[in-house]
Amino acid sequence: MLIPCLNEARAIRGVIASVLALGYPVMVVDDGSDDGTPNIVAALPVTLIRHPQRRGKGEALRTGFRAALKHGYDGVVSMDGDGQHVAEDIPRLLAAARRYPNHIVSGARLRHRERQPNYRRRANDFADWGISWAAGQCLVDTQCGQRYYPRAALELADIKSGGFAFETDILIEAALQRGVRVASVPIESRYLGDMRLSHFRPVRDFSRITARVVWRILRAGLMRDHLRQIRDQQPLIYDPEHETDAHG
Repeated sequence: MLIPCLNEARAIRGVIASVLALGYPVMVVDDGSDDGTPNIVAALPVTLIRHPQRRGKGEALRTGFRAALKHGYDGVVSMDGDGQHVAEDIPRLLAAARRYPNHIVSGARLRHRERQPNYRRRANDFADWGISWAAGQCLVDTQCGQRYYPRAALELADIKSGGFAFETDILIEAALQRGVRVASVPIESRYLGDMRLSHFRPVRDFSRITARVVWRILRAGLMRDHLRQIRDQQPLIYDPEHETDAHG
């Protein structure tokens, strides 16, 4: 398990404990927290890597990818440290990874989707469309941070990217450079009132993500070919609990 975090003193202990209770090893990459997060994590039986200064979520994931490869892992599951993702979904992601080798497996917040704020849902839908175009495959909930990354994706840790855009770029580059597909597992939409404010800034970060996606499409000349590929596709969605899948 790979948990990037920044100032998550309120939630991080519970998040880590829930993963440890399932028997999974945990690696936490602290991105320069200045609250009690590092002390809380250091007291738990996990691997802690610290950035001395804030470098962004993308750099935290990049650090975790490199460490996972160094320790010989063939894949990692990432989840945020704020409590939005739950450990109970990890076995479902891993079941999908076993069914679909060499796929990135992403949680897709499709259950009770009406809980999502309207502006976030519309922005996510737009991002899904653009990232699908760039990656040449129909994707859903491309902004969810709970994912399984296979080794082929981990090995792309050095792609030029940063901040929240790294999670977008890894989907695109894994598809274009390594032929990695994406499978999605339905999870709950969780927007709890007692969570800390998200580090994600919708206008700033979506603008950056959109600009990078458009640049990637234009640079690679993917305009018509990828549009044709995704026009009649459906996203690959797999629900391990009901052994059903649907894809184009």
